[in-house]
Amino acid sequence: MKVIAINGSPRKNGNTELMLREVMGVLEKNDIDTELIQLGGKKVRGCVACMKCKKEQDGFCHKKNDLLNECIKKMAEADGILIGSPVYFSDVTPEIKALIDVAGYAMRASKKNPLRRKVGAGVAAVRRAGAMPALDSMNHFFLINEMLVPGSSYWNVGIGREKGDVLNDKEGMKTMKTLGENMAWLMKKTKDKRQKTKD
Repeated sequence: MKVIAINGSPRKNGNTELMLREVMGVLEKNDIDTELIQLGGKKVRGCVACMKCKKEQDGFCHKKNDLLNECIKKMAEADGILIGSPVYFSDVTPEIKALIDVAGYAMRASKKNPLRRKVGAGVAAVRRAGAMPALDSMNHFFLINEMLVPGSSYWNVGIGREKGDVLNDKEGMKTMKTLGENMAWLMKKTKDKRQKTKD
């Protein structure tokens, strides 16, 4: 089994990445492979409603969106998806919003929704407020794609501004650890059923 973690923060090694890696560490201890994709700060294009993906039905964007198409390919192959974003004006970063809009539409337009019944979770790094709308945006992506979303001991939020501040949020980091445990448990419980869905 494998989980793809997508970092929507333009700051490498920042609070969002630290939170994602905390979850990934727990998954790896449960014999689940993980891979981090750095999306934040990269050039991506949002959906322009060209409808080519709907016509082609191949699950990909047809507007020279190479990085998002790489994410789409890896999400289709993975068993679980982890998305992380810092809070930008009470929501996700533009790169994560582009991922949600492009991947969400293109993958749903394919002949068979490749995200159906996979496990997905989002985490948000926040300085003060606005984390819940950001988490909602990520959860909307998972839920409309018929994915399974595990809970944790609290909302999947870490408090911090400067790089590394989130490590001082003991409850936030504990929440990441619990999220990893619950994600691993759910993936193992549904593995056989997901395999039958693919077949």
